[in-house]
Parts: sequence; C-alpha cells; structure tokens
Amino acid sequence: MTIIKEKITKIRNLMVERNLDGVLLRKRRSFSWLTDGKSNYIMTNTELGVADLLIFEDKVYCVTTKMEFARIQEEELTDLECEWITPEWYEGQNGAISALCQGKMIGMDVSTETIPHTVGINLSKELAELTYVLNVEEIDRYRWLSRRVAQALESTCRRIEPGMTEFEIQAFLAMNVASLGIQIQVLLVATDHRIYQYRHPIPTDKKLGCYAMLVLCGEKWGLVASATRFVHFGALPEELQENKRKLAEIDLVFNLATRPGVPIKEVFRQGIEAYRQWGHAEDWRYLHQGGPTGYASREFLANLDSVGIVQLHQAFAWNPSLKGLKSEDTLLVTEHGLEFLTHSGEWEYIQIEKNGLTYFRPDILIR
Repeated sequence: MTIIKEKITKIRNLMVERNLDGVLLRKRRSFSWLTDGKSNYIMTNTELGVADLLIFEDKVYCVTTKMEFARIQEEELTDLECEWITPEWYEGQNGAISALCQGKMIGMDVSTETIPHTVGINLSKELAELTYVLNVEEIDRYRWLSRRVAQALESTCRRIEPGMTEFEIQAFLAMNVASLGIQIQVLLVATDHRIYQYRHPIPTDKKLGCYAMLVLCGEKWGLVASATRFVHFGALPEELQENKRKLAEIDLVFNLATRPGVPIKEVFRQGIEAYRQWGHAEDWRYLHQGGPTGYASREFLANLDSVGIVQLHQAFAWNPSLKGLKSEDTLLVTEHGLEFLTHSGEWEYIQIEKNGLTYFRPDILIR
C-alpha cells in the first residue's frame, strides 16, 4: 500500500469512528500531508489552498477551478487517484462541494460555516493529530529542511556586518532560503536593545550595532522547521555571558523531558521548574515556550493544561527565553533518544554533560 493510500485509510477509519459520510480537506497542511509533500497554495499568507480534497468511502474528489486544474493535476496530484471537479474561477469551489456533500454528514479541517448548505463537523484537531507521527519519508524530508534552515540562519550570522539594517538582514536571510524552495512562515530580526525589549520583534530599519537575533520558521513539503541564532560583535557583556549558560541548561531540561509516553504538560512543568532552579522563576511568562511541531510551526502552544503525550517520531520545537536571549531548535523523538534536526554541526556550541552524555546547544557567535 502506498503512503497516500495509507493516509486515506486513516481518514476513512476516522470517518467510521465518527459516523461520517466523508471528510473535506481544505487546509494547505492537510493537502501536503495527504499527498506526501505536495502543495495546493497560491497565496502563502492563508492556511487555505486552491484545491480541496473530498474523501468518501469509495472515492476521492479533487475540487479546484479550471484556472488551477492543469498545474495541480500535472505537478501535484500525479500519485493520487481522484475524480476531478473543476468549476469556473468566478464560481469558486463552494457550490461544487455543497453539491457533492448534499444529504451527507461531512467532517472538515475548517469551520463548517465556510461551506454553506453543508452539514458537517469541524475535525481540525482530530485531523491534525493524524499528522503528528512522521513516517520515514517525512523524516528524511524534515532532516533536509531543518539542516537548510539552520545553515541559512548561521551563514547569515557569519556574513552580516554592523551598520546593516534589520530589513537588509531579513532580505539576506530570505534570499538564502528562497533559493532552496523554502517558504518563510516566520522571519524575525532584532538588533541590540530591541532584542531586550521585544520577544517577537519583526524587522525594522534600525541598524545593527553589535548584537543580532535571527529567527526563522521555514516550510517545505508542508513541514515546518524552526530555529533561532544570535551573533555578537565584540566581547559579551557579563550578564549575557552568565545568562546564556543558564538558558542552555533550561533549554536542555525541556528537550530531555520530551520522551515517548511523557505527558506534554509534564514536559512543560519540568521546564518551568528549571526556570525556577536557575533563578528566573517568572521569565517563562514573557514568551510562549513552544510545543509540538511538524505540519505547523507549532501544533499548539504547550502549557500546564496541555492534553496529549509525546509520541515516537513526533517533532517538537521548544523555545525558552531569558531577557535578551532565546534558545530554539527543531527536534525529533526517536528510538535512540532526541535528534536535534536543526543541529548543523557547523556552529558555536555550549557543551553540557548530563547522565554521562554530552549535549550541544547553540551558543552566541562572537565576531
């Protein structure tokens, strides 16, 4: 059975469990997951695509306009057996979907209000959960993507110079990933005092003095890899020198707690306790701490009430922070322990010994 057929079977099993006649997939993430890494987007600033997949017990439909049909058929859905429904561009897809779903109970990955005259339920959470455990092919693609995201960040940190604006740094980083076919979901740049003032700083025309933070969430094949890197020109101030080590220790607690079978809220609790142990009991409140990732930059933001457990072959991206600092990498839970997917091996690292093992967490690059 092909990967696509296996995933369709998972959806049909969900249909049986929820007593549904069909499932409608409209989100970009859903399309990429089901089609094994293909794309249905035109605009990158919306979670919806231009080709919808409607799965019934005996048939799969792809509903897209005549304007999009040729490219979607020839470049995206060559491996999916489906029946095509192609309304005119000025008609849109909703009418065709409503006609196909008439008299049926449909599960959707979007609000049911988006398809008038259709009876259904919102299965966004349940459908997202089907994507959490990655298969071998997805893991291989994720490794490729994560390494390139890390390398793009790190090479940019090595090449930028004082006097460049944050916009110029943004453009340099964007060029590095766009040339690889990686879409940008999040790109943050802050320099000097803005790093201390704002936890989510979008780029501005401020010029780099001596300290820069670069943050990137890059998407390809529907998967999203996230990482953060810092560069400092000249010797570090004493506070940064001290806090970078504390943050690496806090970061490692989050990551080492991310083991198969552990409740996600327990991982979060251990991370919060690490903040307290290192003398920064309240700092976790100033920025979310991350959580599960994969087909979203974060599937949800973990907290003390989070539902669910860590699963084998699930990806996470924790991002603890102290004032002026953040640690962020994408990791995979494997049979042999954690694999930091965004570890390039080409950066400066803080080495931490735990239980006889040495862990490498990203340091601040000094230039």
